[in-house]
Amino acid sequence: MSHSISETDVVVEPQTTGVELAGVVRVLGGRRVLDDLHLHVPRHGRLGIVGRSGVGKSTLLSLVAGLDEPDAGTVNVGGATSAAARLERCALMPQRDCLLPWRSALDNACLPLENRGLPRAEARRLAAPLFARLGLAEAEPLRPARLSSGMRQRVAFLRTLLADKETLLLDEPFGALDAITRIELQEWLATALAGEPRTVLLVTHDVEEALLLCDRVVVLAHGRVALELDADLPREAPRRELVTMPAFLELREQALEAIT
Repeated sequence: MSHSISETDVVVEPQTTGVELAGVVRVLGGRRVLDDLHLHVPRHGRLGIVGRSGVGKSTLLSLVAGLDEPDAGTVNVGGATSAAARLERCALMPQRDCLLPWRSALDNACLPLENRGLPRAEARRLAAPLFARLGLAEAEPLRPARLSSGMRQRVAFLRTLLADKETLLLDEPFGALDAITRIELQEWLATALAGEPRTVLLVTHDVEEALLLCDRVVVLAHGRVALELDADLPREAPRRELVTMPAFLELREQALEAIT
């Protein structure tokens, strides 16, 4: 999938260095949620972050997104280290779609463009062609209450893409979905990301999801990286074959052992 928000519409300063956390410490409630954390995601790399609840996964995303600051260490996103500059370079997609119930699917997707000063009519013109590419044909006029959970997540992801930021931060984007819809959207998102030159950080409790969608996976434990895996897998293989391959099973077992 490829989209083009061209002409003089939206210009984002290009990233050159991906995302890097060096010696990051974050203390919350007297506890070191992140403790001397070091991570590097190259430009256009995709990193999956897994671990038990409370190990600092969402805190990490908040720091990268510029919504929080570390107590020590540095967070660098595309060469930017200040919170405001990091926020300018990132688009965060939370677990819940957060669609506005009074706006149509199309107008929900258009929000980032309107927030950047485009008239609504122009924002709709740019966003509408993308709906069919994301399997949302004819959903444009529907309000969120009339959309399935999977369709709502696709609208939310389209809204994230239209923010036109090179760094996508996905925080359990499919965690609230049923198993069948989750699998369908994992496959859809894998295809979407393959065509999008973006730097991606994906937080998930699902090790298989991280391995399917990312080229590297880290396990967080006690605020640090307990394990880092290269997910060098044949992405062209159908999911049902990929998840039964010995290499995939070995990576999954290594990650699960590090989590437990």
